[in-house]
Amino acid sequence: MKILVTVKRVIDYNVRVRVRADQKDVDLANVKMALNPFCEIAVEEAVRLKEAGVASEVVVVSVGPQEVQEQIRAALALGADRGIHVHTEQLPEPLSVARLLARLVEREQPGLVILGKQGIDADHNQTGQMLAALTGMGQGTFASAVKIAGQEALVTREVDGGLQTLALRLPAVVTTDLRLNEPRYAALPSIMKAKKKPLEPCTPEELGVSLRAHSELLGVTPPAERQGGVMVGSVEELVDKLKHEAKVI
Repeated sequence: MKILVTVKRVIDYNVRVRVRADQKDVDLANVKMALNPFCEIAVEEAVRLKEAGVASEVVVVSVGPQEVQEQIRAALALGADRGIHVHTEQLPEPLSVARLLARLVEREQPGLVILGKQGIDADHNQTGQMLAALTGMGQGTFASAVKIAGQEALVTREVDGGLQTLALRLPAVVTTDLRLNEPRYAALPSIMKAKKKPLEPCTPEELGVSLRAHSELLGVTPPAERQGGVMVGSVEELVDKLKHEAKVI
């Protein structure tokens, strides 16, 4: 079985995000970029399935400018077999990414597609669901456990009432939650080997997809600065402030 995994280039989660002076977008100048943490979990799960003998090949795909090849190589160093780079200088929206992935699914014919549930930059949480709708495949979102049993994927997901387990007929789409696994660190030999693994470039035009924006970013503003705390002299004063100022009670 072949597994297709998506990866995204985002600002490293350890970096404090800054807003540009014109407040048109986030400042990316001289900012450390990294693999989206949810995508790392998706890659780790695919590699584990391959190590368990369930999958025969793990293919990673990313959409974006030339720089995203760095994140594809990072995924290859974690154990994926080959990469696909859909090159575009635009910032594609989830629907456009889903359409591109749908064409790659049609071409690659994977038995399972694993995506991070969301990017930590825009927090859309849409691409996996849209991909399932476009391809007609079953979907298991926010997965905290994945098990392949024959021609089914058993996906455990956390819901308000506890745990829900879905049986999905393969091929299927799964989006990963934080508790699915803990990604490994890439060893230096794996990083060196990743440089020699195949990475195929292509364009949206070659996949027959026209990218167009469905929304417009009007502006970005930083959150309000956190205000310092105050000391209260009694429990009664604390309750009064919570009730009338914080509107807690």
